[in-house]
Amino acid sequence: MKKGVTKVTSYVLLFALALSIIASGVASRSVHALGVTITGSGGWNETAFVEWSPVSNAQGYNVYVKPANAADTQYKQIDTQLIRQYASKWRADAVGLAAGNYVMKVEAVLSDGSKQSIVSSTLPVMAHDRSGFAFANQSTFGTGSGAYNEDGTLSKGAQVIYVTSATAQTVTLDVITSSSGTKQTGVGLGAILALRQKGYDQTPLAIRFIGKVTDANMGSSINSSGFLQVKGASAYTRMNTTIEGIGNDATVYGWGFLLRNVGNVEVRNLGILLFQDDAVSMDTGNVNIWVHNNDITYGKAGGDADQAKGDGSTDLKGASTYTTISYNHYWDSGKAALIGLSESSEFFVTFHHNWFDHSDSRHPRIRKGTIHIYNNFFDGVSKYGTGMTTAGSAFVESNYYRHSKNPMLISLQGTDIAGGAVGTFSSENGGMIKAYDNRIVDPIGGLIYANSNIGTGPANATSFDAYLASSRNETVPSSYKALVGGTSYNNFDTTIDTGVNAADIDSVSTVEQVVTAEAGRLGNGDFTWAFNDSVDDTSSDLNSALMSKILSYTSQLVSVGGNSTPPTGTPAPTTTPAPTTTPAPTTTPTTTPVPTTTPSPTATPGTSIIHNFTTNGKTSNFFTIVGNLSTSKGTVVYDGMTLTQCLKMESSTSVGFTTTTAKTLTLVFNPANGLKVKIDGTSYAMTNGIVSVSLAPGAHIIVKEDVTNLYYMKLE
Repeated sequence: MKKGVTKVTSYVLLFALALSIIASGVASRSVHALGVTITGSGGWNETAFVEWSPVSNAQGYNVYVKPANAADTQYKQIDTQLIRQYASKWRADAVGLAAGNYVMKVEAVLSDGSKQSIVSSTLPVMAHDRSGFAFANQSTFGTGSGAYNEDGTLSKGAQVIYVTSATAQTVTLDVITSSSGTKQTGVGLGAILALRQKGYDQTPLAIRFIGKVTDANMGSSINSSGFLQVKGASAYTRMNTTIEGIGNDATVYGWGFLLRNVGNVEVRNLGILLFQDDAVSMDTGNVNIWVHNNDITYGKAGGDADQAKGDGSTDLKGASTYTTISYNHYWDSGKAALIGLSESSEFFVTFHHNWFDHSDSRHPRIRKGTIHIYNNFFDGVSKYGTGMTTAGSAFVESNYYRHSKNPMLISLQGTDIAGGAVGTFSSENGGMIKAYDNRIVDPIGGLIYANSNIGTGPANATSFDAYLASSRNETVPSSYKALVGGTSYNNFDTTIDTGVNAADIDSVSTVEQVVTAEAGRLGNGDFTWAFNDSVDDTSSDLNSALMSKILSYTSQLVSVGGNSTPPTGTPAPTTTPAPTTTPAPTTTPTTTPVPTTTPSPTATPGTSIIHNFTTNGKTSNFFTIVGNLSTSKGTVVYDGMTLTQCLKMESSTSVGFTTTTAKTLTLVFNPANGLKVKIDGTSYAMTNGIVSVSLAPGAHIIVKEDVTNLYYMKLE
């Protein structure tokens, strides 16, 4: 059922969408204050964002969010990785927000240490639509919200990691790997998930993708079939994981996801382009899976003639169950969704509010399963809509079919064998489809109902495409059976919890407007394409112009992090994430290191560079600093100074810099003997809290070896 989602009429919905302005829509009017100019802002599902023009003398930015009517003391600083630079603007997205009204504050940190800030207009945030089987019978089967609570906020104790083109193979996370609580550090996203596969660590985990991340960026994190594997130790292992994109341009490019033996996994707000084999493969023993609000385009060509556009977009098999696939935008997919392969028992899947945009077939193609299909937009489908085989049952209600071929097919009967056709589904037995309140406009091919001549052909009680119900709660008589196999409809929609109430169903008259506005990524994403209905409605060929655009897709992202602008105001290199300038106080630990390839300002010959965390915090024109500050770790006396603030050496901490001549680096920690810090991959032990190392010219990075606290740095 929709939790926290208020049903509205189409006019109110469209008005709310206009207010929330998704990123590609009409932005809020510019707001000016003290040199900071907000150029756009808006709210979406459990997300709000703000965009602003660069401030020429800003060394960095901090961004905060709070409920609109809350006191200023309620502002919470968002993680620095949620702040990004583009060619002509900056943008920050606040995620994990419960439905309500919010404001965001942008704070520019200027070169003289002063700060300027500005507050956005009120941003309405809506709840994601948590409907369907992924949310049915929660007391028994759990939920599909991954790392999040049902109100859209992060679960207590959740971990967050950020994945960019530069950090996919270097991001780290400490993972519990034994029943005794032993932890091991995973380096790289694939290694982290491999450690979690052991099943001992079920801590809620949000994996947040930023920008375009290619198969080359992923390296060994994906397998030879082009999948990032999210696996459990055995069937239905609760992984409590959300894989999500940030903003409207998060894109996985050249690879896809394999989910196996996992429970409570969510995949959302991603563009999945040029994947190998499947975009999202739910393969074997999964439960409570929620795949929603993704843009799915062509995959790489496979070896078969019908795989020119890739294989499956969202396939499910191997006793995977209690899954919701919703609000996805399928762009000319050859095979949108295979649901079931050789299952011996019933399983449960919901499809709702998906945009099948000139895709060809499998919307979905069903074996054995019990499937609820509602409020989808079949937009110029060229082969067939829903295909039913092998004793399955589907309830198809309140969908809109525009100029689509064969909206519903049952194997070896009705339209599937009309005119002597051999059938579409490899001579498999049939199943049953119950249809109610669908809008079918200008169909191509037949539609034969068992009990009505409303369709394009006369009623046929034995060889039909679907049973047409007079009400959504009507029970289909057992006398209506599949012509081959003899299966009767199981009437699941009247007997079990589907996770959907009648009030959750949008009027069929609004489906096109709702789906085209809300399906896919935030603001319909940064990838656009307009199909030619006169050609693409009936063609199942690969669209060469669309493929060319996919192949040439590039990210507009310049840098990641709130301190990405050098003092000169020159944009940082395109693919390099940059560090933060201030701590991000949040109960959710983040674990993203700065990549070793991050360029830093260089040390000039004959000069000494000093950084005092007590007086300078993390603001530096030389050191690239990522991590959290603290004033509660005690004081250190060094060289006549009393130092009271430190940088906590944690998994997410890093300090990068570049020298042009040989230098001696001195680091001052809490007085301790034996604790270690890692410099350029080598461990160095402290003596009375001091580490002194000779460095050759070049790029250098300091990261955690042991948990300790860094107060002072000097290069001389």
